[in-house]
Amino acid sequence: MNRGVGNFHLPRLGKFGLPLTPDPDVGLATAVAASSAFPPVLSPLHLKVDPSRFKAGKEPLHRPPYTTDVLLTDGGVYDNLGLETVWKRYTTIFVSDGGGQMQPEEAPAHNWVSHSIRINSVIDNQVRSLRKRQVVGSLAAGVRRGAYWGIRTNIEEYGSAAVLDCPQRKTLDLARIETRLKHLDTTTQHRVMNWGYAISDAALRRHYDPDLPRPKAFPFEGGVG
Repeated sequence: MNRGVGNFHLPRLGKFGLPLTPDPDVGLATAVAASSAFPPVLSPLHLKVDPSRFKAGKEPLHRPPYTTDVLLTDGGVYDNLGLETVWKRYTTIFVSDGGGQMQPEEAPAHNWVSHSIRINSVIDNQVRSLRKRQVVGSLAAGVRRGAYWGIRTNIEEYGSAAVLDCPQRKTLDLARIETRLKHLDTTTQHRVMNWGYAISDAALRRHYDPDLPRPKAFPFEGGVG
């Protein structure tokens, strides 16, 4: 795969504690695969790297195998909202949270496999909650400008900024659609996209710019269902 495939160009490759590789030869398909490497089934993605391409430095991991074999997983494991990079550079933040919600279990399993999965879910849920509070708290305190909206948000909370008809009973049904490597029919796709359009519009006009044009209709026929 060539670096320029799909008008995609990665200026550098690296992470904290690891030296940067300038102008790496990573194709768009590889980048998408790394972002989709959800553990444990699709992870990790094994990326072979030419150690001579690394820029010399004093980083603690500047040695093999860190400079020859890179194992990647879905970035959501560390930061599901993708805040880490933009938080350090920008004061205007927009967060669209399409994450799921951990459900209660009346009879938790006791076998070590199921128990380990449940523990990981608890950890993931806590990280998501902390990140969300970080964003909302910063916006509420006036430290940053922007808006946060989630797939489970009740659009009625935005008051007059909520223009399009999105009953919560219908939007919660959309939020419960499981994310799997499975084709969604066109009607369902359009309903999900309509919901995303409506909730982002309401959030932006309520918390960022009330003078933004009011939408006249959903992008697709059928609304949210």
